[in-house]
Amino acid sequence: MTDHRPLEAGLFRDAMALMASAVHLVTTDGPGGRAGFTATAVCSVSDAPPTLLVCLNRGSSAYESFSRNDALCVNTLTAEQSAVAGAFGGKTPMDERFASATWGSLATGAPVLEGALVAFDCRIVERTAMGSHDVLFCAVEALAEPAEGEGLVYAARRYHAVPRTQQESETPPLRRLA
Repeated sequence: MTDHRPLEAGLFRDAMALMASAVHLVTTDGPGGRAGFTATAVCSVSDAPPTLLVCLNRGSSAYESFSRNDALCVNTLTAEQSAVAGAFGGKTPMDERFASATWGSLATGAPVLEGALVAFDCRIVERTAMGSHDVLFCAVEALAEPAEGEGLVYAARRYHAVPRTQQESETPPLRRLA
């Protein structure tokens, strides 16, 4: 039998910092108020029905709003939007975060970032507690028109631009879900 010791959280965070991840602003509005945070813990779950997974730290200043609202928008950022990513990633008051950009809305009423690389407007359909986070399963109800520009990823604890290839720029536009 091997001795099982839990992995130290700092070692895990250092290892995760080596992985490049797309940068998103996850936003909400509703009875719990308007809130948002910068996230890299977002991924596709299914395309039938279209579903995303979003991880939200229960210690986040945005947590209370998200726990009371049933909609959110995952706004995937362009490289030109790294400053707004920084504003939503720190201790900046919510009003100041939202003042740093221009917003619209789609089907759910959650804030959609103007000029986002792509935005997924979602209803939260399930919540699961896991460690320090809630895992939110989100049914995609609408997509914002995709923007031009390079993608933004976070790796080695800093932002990096991901250029679009020629082939990507020739990809047909997204079809709307709503």
